Amino acid sequence: MNSEEKQAILEKAKVFFKNNIVENHIKNTVKLKKLKKFNVNPFLDKYLASFVFGNASPENIAKALIYPRILGTSINTSFGTHMQNFCNETLSGYASVVSGIDIEFVDAIDGRKKYCQIKSGPNTINKDDVTTIKNHFKDIKNLARTNRLPDFNPNIDCIVGVFYGNKAELSGHYKEIDKEYPVIVGQEFWHKLTGDENFYANLIDSFVDVALEMDSTEIIQDTVDLLAKEIRDKLN
Repeated sequence: MNSEEKQAILEKAKVFFKNNIVENHIKNTVKLKKLKKFNVNPFLDKYLASFVFGNASPENIAKALIYPRILGTSINTSFGTHMQNFCNETLSGYASVVSGIDIEFVDAIDGRKKYCQIKSGPNTINKDDVTTIKNHFKDIKNLARTNRLPDFNPNIDCIVGVFYGNKAELSGHYKEIDKEYPVIVGQEFWHKLTGDENFYANLIDSFVDVALEMDSTEIIQDTVDLLAKEIRDKLN
């Protein structure tokens, strides 16, 4: 993969992240200006406000309610939900027409062609996914053996590519797959795909760039102020 192709992936990734993740994140943040969006616990919420911010003022209570939502697991869930779109938009040049396979590419490290199913992170599959993934890979190898896919080598490499994380973080479900089919994670995956050992870090930086460009600090503060006003009105 040449430098232009790598840069194209980074630019597509930024557009995807901005349009699919950041904009939804902002919309969900603005929704938090109303107290009805929360299951309020007057004891715990005041405690948390005092514990984290020093006192239980309406603004600090609002922060104690809003910040966990903004920084919570929903953003990870959103990224995982959009994973197929990420493949379609960002890795469109490697899209596979083979059932059960997301992308195909020639490994930049070992030179072998890889048939890859993409997952987002090291804890994003369940027990049922293990069987599904293994069955997809078995079907591909069977097609190769019967020559129904003439361009396939019976010794093809079927792998799971995990976009972020590292090998040590893989869940037991991934480790079960890894016994038969390699699970390639984070920096290693992107190195194999692009041939650039720094690409993973560059991809992360491209997402950070989007956050800096959007700069949602004012939106967050406005949301905190509106929620604090409603809390203050209820206390008075």
